[in-house]
Amino acid sequence: MMTSSDQLQKKEESCVVKKTSIGGMALIEGIMMIGPKKYAVVVRKPDGGMEVSVKPMPKKTVWTKIPVVRGGYNLIRQMVLGIKSLMFSADFVDIEEDIEEEPSKFEKFLEDKLGDKAKDAAIYFAVFLSVCLSVGLFILLPNLLTGFLGIKSNVLNNIIEGVLRITIFFAYIILATKLEDIQRVWKYHGAEHKTINCYEAGLEITVENARKMSTHNPRCGTSFLFIVMIVSILLFSLVGWHSRLLNMAVRIALIPLVAGLSYELLRLAGKYDNLLTRIVSAPGMFLQRFTTDEPDDSMLEVAITAFNKVKTDGDEDKW
Repeated sequence: MMTSSDQLQKKEESCVVKKTSIGGMALIEGIMMIGPKKYAVVVRKPDGGMEVSVKPMPKKTVWTKIPVVRGGYNLIRQMVLGIKSLMFSADFVDIEEDIEEEPSKFEKFLEDKLGDKAKDAAIYFAVFLSVCLSVGLFILLPNLLTGFLGIKSNVLNNIIEGVLRITIFFAYIILATKLEDIQRVWKYHGAEHKTINCYEAGLEITVENARKMSTHNPRCGTSFLFIVMIVSILLFSLVGWHSRLLNMAVRIALIPLVAGLSYELLRLAGKYDNLLTRIVSAPGMFLQRFTTDEPDDSMLEVAITAFNKVKTDGDEDKW
């Protein structure tokens, strides 16, 4: 039986007049929006005002145009922008709350060795740690746990590894929703989607119009992460089952291909509306029930401000 939220989502999808490539990321009391030419970070200040930062997007290279290859490249590029935006929002909140912390030994080391480039180095190091954590938790751990079972069947090993990977992923998302700060991030995530859905429906982008929109969107990063899970299961099942070290080495080597194929599938699912693309989008749309929440009007104002800073007058943002 279709719920009222499902009916609203279906109604909104049927009235989409333009699918946009503009996307965003929920931050600490704020939102980052990425457009064709600029990206904007808007943070809600403790006094109720908004802090706005708008910067040009990094120049596109040949790597952003090659199918499959562009998936991994764009993923890393957006992670860098995401870390920069998170640091901006976190630093701003710390300043507003008059919290002064001594630099860590690692931060002092970077400043001594790299000087003005220390902040950039810290950002890329944070991206590196994020990738390592994701690979370790969602790629290597399921394989390692399956290997300990000592099962001889290649087919059964791959099935168990896939089930463990999805289980760990869902557990991670559900546990994250229990954190109070993350719950506010999910609300900003919902505000981001409502704003984009409002624009794609051809409505004037106002708080009143955005409030009526769904918190779900098929081109969300959450959908991308779930597609990565599925693609990795299918791809890893084709390379067989080997020794523990060889299994982990093969999976690490295939990560760029997994990311690239997942990116292309997300592009297709976002561009077309048919039975196949709905099937591809369905798990990610379901998962957004956990990673988005209904925002308040102040959060919608932040999302709308960020969106308006990056949107263009022409079709440059067309998906």
